[in-house]
Amino acid sequence: MERGVEWQFEPTLDRIAALMDLLGSPQRAYPVIHIAGTNGKTSTARLTEALLKERNLRVGRFTSPHLVSMRERITVDGTPLSEEQFAQAYEEIAPYVDLADTQGRRIQFFELLTAMAFAVFADTPIDVAVVEAGMGGSWDATNVADGTVGVITPISLDHTDRLGPDIASIAGEKAGIIKPEATAVLAQQELEAAEVLMRRAADVGAVVAREGLEFGVLSREIALGGQLMTLRGLKGVYDEVYLPLHGAHQASNAVTALAAVEALSGGDDPLDIELVRQAFAEASSPGRLEVVRRNPTVVVDAAHNPGGMQATLEAMHEAFDFAKLICVVAVMRDKDVHGLLELLEPMVDEIVVTRNSSPRSMAPEELAELATPLFGEDRVHLVERLDDAIDRGIAIADAQGEFSGTGVFIVGSVVTAGDARHLMKAEGS
Repeated sequence: MERGVEWQFEPTLDRIAALMDLLGSPQRAYPVIHIAGTNGKTSTARLTEALLKERNLRVGRFTSPHLVSMRERITVDGTPLSEEQFAQAYEEIAPYVDLADTQGRRIQFFELLTAMAFAVFADTPIDVAVVEAGMGGSWDATNVADGTVGVITPISLDHTDRLGPDIASIAGEKAGIIKPEATAVLAQQELEAAEVLMRRAADVGAVVAREGLEFGVLSREIALGGQLMTLRGLKGVYDEVYLPLHGAHQASNAVTALAAVEALSGGDDPLDIELVRQAFAEASSPGRLEVVRRNPTVVVDAAHNPGGMQATLEAMHEAFDFAKLICVVAVMRDKDVHGLLELLEPMVDEIVVTRNSSPRSMAPEELAELATPLFGEDRVHLVERLDDAIDRGIAIADAQGEFSGTGVFIVGSVVTAGDARHLMKAEGS
């Protein structure tokens, strides 16, 4: 039965709440760490999961969107559902979905996935759920769960057509996941966002932990393949923590995840430092400054709004010593494309504009029209298909010579990152 597309929906919790009632409220069967924000949600969710797993807890993780397979969104103990498990999860809730439909509450696509995740987690059963909001917070389908810990990652402008025209409006929407008597773990925020989040926490009586005040990154230095950090959590200081992810934003995501897990655990004792070191040393965040090929080095990233792109480019500059950079870009037409291109221009020598596999992808011709005034005609290459665009980017890098220090950077959307990872793997890179 058709459920529409993920990005077209009517914002309300009525439908998903009715479905969860029919299912027996599986979202209340375990504590939830609920994560909202604009950038860093999925990385923070993965880092949170890594810490919880290292504590020998059974963890369910629900994130979105996916990079390659829809099954990635629902994981138990870090493993996506198999095709059989995914199909079974759908079949088990389908009669209740049909019943909700007949009651005049037609369940939409993301609501269906959310219900599947909560039901799978209850049936497994898990010890803790790490749940990423899809969009916004207050009316996001995931908000039928009451997070014991509500995490807000950095807020910036994105989805302004849905969430509001400014930072304060968007923060007001995201703040909806902060529940009465929960702990609100707030990553570093712009002042307008921080004020809104603090007001919400005060209104509902939530305990607040803020990056830079109650917890934070004390130091970080570049290390081979990542960074070495000293982190101040809510219950102690954790030194010599290696993270195989690049950039200040990933260090911030790591300490935010650490604070969330500390907030969930009882008592005042810090987490075991070896446990923290082990969890983070093995952490991954696919599609986030991920090297998918060498000679030339090809890096893939899911950045798709100016806030995310700024953090990614700073990390790229810090972690990769490229003499020249060739960028392959495919973006969604509803994003701040001009803002993304403006940030890329000073960092990039040549840009290959193309499309990804989504129907929302901006046409390459339109993207070229926006890029040309910024980059100049000589630096812009228009290629219709992403696979051909990647080939073109690699060919331009190869033409510079093996020892030129030229890299290829594929960016612009989670879909672009997922498509590129799939294509590069398919080519045996």
